[in-house]
Amino acid sequence: MKKALFTLLIIVSGLSLQVQAQSLTRQIGKVSGAYNFWLYEPAKVDTLKPLVIFLHGNSLCGRDLNMVRKYGTIDAIEKGRNLDAYVIAPQNPGGAWKPEKVKLVVDWVINNKKIDTNRIYVLGMSLGGYGTIDFAATYPNLVAAGIAMCGGGTRKSYCGLNQVPLWIAHGTADRAVGVRESDKVVNAMKACEGGAPRLHYDRVPGMNHGALARAFYKKETYDWLFKHSLSDKGRPVHPKTYTMSYPAFQGVYKGLSSKKRPGLIK
Repeated sequence: MKKALFTLLIIVSGLSLQVQAQSLTRQIGKVSGAYNFWLYEPAKVDTLKPLVIFLHGNSLCGRDLNMVRKYGTIDAIEKGRNLDAYVIAPQNPGGAWKPEKVKLVVDWVINNKKIDTNRIYVLGMSLGGYGTIDFAATYPNLVAAGIAMCGGGTRKSYCGLNQVPLWIAHGTADRAVGVRESDKVVNAMKACEGGAPRLHYDRVPGMNHGALARAFYKKETYDWLFKHSLSDKGRPVHPKTYTMSYPAFQGVYKGLSSKKRPGLIK
């Protein structure tokens, strides 16, 4: 009897651990008219969770979803960065990011998972930096906060961005996407009525294009996002948790594995 009870406890315990385990799943053709995407689910979903949208750069475009795991938020998670949030990482097959196709993915996740709709965030770099700006400008009442690195924007107006707590970063030595691209967005925001009261802009002296990717691996990057909520009165922008720079990125991979965690992909 005791042996049977012990075995039952082990089985129940194992099932509990299985239910609460983190998971990363491919979502191919899941949402009509939308991008294919990776979906990360946190270890324990007993309450509504934030949603993080990661938009990759041009080098990861294509139709092989594994490309999206090469760098960024998904890679950081696979190497040990734990986020108590859902994460979606769509893959752009090529060309500019289309905000409406990203929104289709977001809507599906909201309808199928336990998402705190007051805490939806977007971040990306390079082409994904453009995508972040364009998505936040298109849906300012959806995005609680955003981080756009070494990108720019394609919108005719950026005044809607002034509703969104936004952190823009760009290195002055960027030869892939010139810093003037972020300057244009920032200057356009500042020219709007009321200026840009919710904007942080790190114009980093001497930083090249790829160096800013280290921000995806830094815990404080996500800490800053998670401080914001659409339910906050007046939607204030919180102080930066750090200033993007080479010194700030020293030791950014400390505590993370050089290899991807096995068993995360389901």
